Amino acid sequence: MPAKKIKINRAPVMTLWATVVAERLGYDPEAALSLGKAVAGLNAQSKGRRLGIYQASDEQEEGERKPKTPEPTFVNLLGRPVPTLRTKRGIRAAIRGEPIEPQPVRDYLEKKFGADLAAVRKAMEALARSVKPEALEGQAFRLYEQFRPQIPEGTRGWGAAGELDLGQLQQLAKRKP
Repeated sequence: MPAKKIKINRAPVMTLWATVVAERLGYDPEAALSLGKAVAGLNAQSKGRRLGIYQASDEQEEGERKPKTPEPTFVNLLGRPVPTLRTKRGIRAAIRGEPIEPQPVRDYLEKKFGADLAAVRKAMEALARSVKPEALEGQAFRLYEQFRPQIPEGTRGWGAAGELDLGQLQQLAKRKP
């Protein structure tokens, strides 16, 4: 039986992969969801600026963005420094000084993946387990580049859906990195 291919855009794929990686690195599921959403958002902003879709704000260009209190600490995930805050419920990624709550991220993933969420998560978890945690942070983005949906280059690909091949994820998990 051939492996399933899912038509989906990259943002939810990156969100789920970053969540799975964060869990493998020891973050609790709620923190991992928050971190996963932040990584996908930071990646989208970066790509959007590169494509000319977004403009960096004057404050960001000058490096003077002032977060609301308290001062964030940073976690590296998929090669990106993610600002975080310690809340009463634990570590949360932060956007403009506000924590990213996990429930909306969970809802987003359920909506985007639908009935395929459990199968995709299982395949991603197997891939994350195939790499020792101490090596995973350094390899996580390169792994993502190998299985992410293929989309057209440039602005034509912005927001476009491609195929996520679960067979490819399973093959990557079987390889020894």
